[in-house]
Amino acid sequence: MPQGQPVSVPDDGLTTRQRRNRPLLMVHTGVGKGKSTAAFGLALRAWNQGWPIGVFQFVKSAKWKVGEENALKVLGASGEGGSVAWHKMGEGWSWVQRGLHGDNMDNEAKAREGWEQVKRDLATETYRLYVLDEFAYPLHWGWIDTDEVVGVLRDRPGTQHVVITGRNAPAALLDAADLVTDMSKVKHPMDAGQKGQRGIEW
Repeated sequence: MPQGQPVSVPDDGLTTRQRRNRPLLMVHTGVGKGKSTAAFGLALRAWNQGWPIGVFQFVKSAKWKVGEENALKVLGASGEGGSVAWHKMGEGWSWVQRGLHGDNMDNEAKAREGWEQVKRDLATETYRLYVLDEFAYPLHWGWIDTDEVVGVLRDRPGTQHVVITGRNAPAALLDAADLVTDMSKVKHPMDAGQKGQRGIEW
């Protein structure tokens, strides 16, 4: 495997191995396609390492059968890699539909309930990788306090990796993260009036 070279090596007293194995907070944000897709690709790597994985789907509809959910559940049950638990926090709504119908207070409560579960799992070190899919939205909307999230993630025990996806990730979260990727859009089929299709969007 190619080895990346650090830009600088901090004077933190850690060995190369200790520094290499630090738990990471990762954020995939921006308006381009691929934020969740990249996070689920990361989950495949974690599964291959035998890590227990917790996916917390915060915004996409609970009725939405995304392809990654089925694939990761099958892999998790195969006994060959890590276990996979998939938690859906939304009930039939998405960021596109926000404010068009339904009770936003109910959605806010579900998002907060989901975050409380993440906190409990972090405290007991339930998973090695947490995928908080579309979690940037409830932070951006003010449904969940960003400073609290940053504090909890900063102080999480053990070697638990966390990846958060979604547009408009708050600046405080980006500042706290170890890895931030901004997915920019150059071109998208929707620009030419083409809707999402099987195998590409789900």
